[in-house]
Amino acid sequence: MYSVRKWVDRVTQFVNRFKETNNSDGSVTHERVDGEVLTVGTAQSAENFNHMEEGILEGSLLLAEHTRVMNEHCRDIEAMTGEMHLIYLYNSAKYPANNSKKTIALKQQRNNTDYTVNVRVVSAVMPNGVALDGDPAGTAGNIIVTDKLLNGFKIAYTGNAKEVTLEVEVQGGMIPVPEYEDGVAPTGEEGV
Repeated sequence: MYSVRKWVDRVTQFVNRFKETNNSDGSVTHERVDGEVLTVGTAQSAENFNHMEEGILEGSLLLAEHTRVMNEHCRDIEAMTGEMHLIYLYNSAKYPANNSKKTIALKQQRNNTDYTVNVRVVSAVMPNGVALDGDPAGTAGNIIVTDKLLNGFKIAYTGNAKEVTLEVEVQGGMIPVPEYEDGVAPTGEEGV
C-alpha cells in the first residue's frame, strides 16, 4: 500500500535573489543567494520521484482491477435483469385437446439458453366465455415452456380455457458460455 510522503518547501531568508557575474564571452551567470536557510525542504531526488511513480502505478493497477470487477458485476446484474412480456394464448380445440402453443420472440437475444421463464396467469376465459381475474378455477391448467432458444421459446397451457393471458418474465442467459480450446468442457476426471 502506498505511503504518503509529505513534501516540505525549502524556505530561505531571501527569495529569488541572485548574484550576477559577467562572463568573458559576454554571457551572464546567475548564482542563487539564499541567505539563511530556514527550512531545508524535501529533496527533489530520484528516490522521491520514483516513490511517486510507484504510487501512480499502484493506483493505476488498483483502478484497473476495480474496473474489471465492476464490469463483471455489471454483467451479472444485466444477466439478472429480466424482460417482461404480456402474452395472450388461445385454444380453439375441444378439451382435452389444446392448440394454445405459441412462439415468443425475446426482445434481447440471450448468450445461452440457461434462462428462466417466470409465469403468472393474469386472466383466463372459461369455455363458457366467463372471464376470471387470475385463474381461481384452474382453467389454464399447467403452463408449459418448451423449445428454449437464444432468441425465443414456446409456451402453452394444458387446461380447458378458451383464452389465457400470461405475464411472463425472462431472466438470465446473458453471461456467455465459456469457450474451451477443443470445444469440450473439462470433466475434472483424469484419464477419462
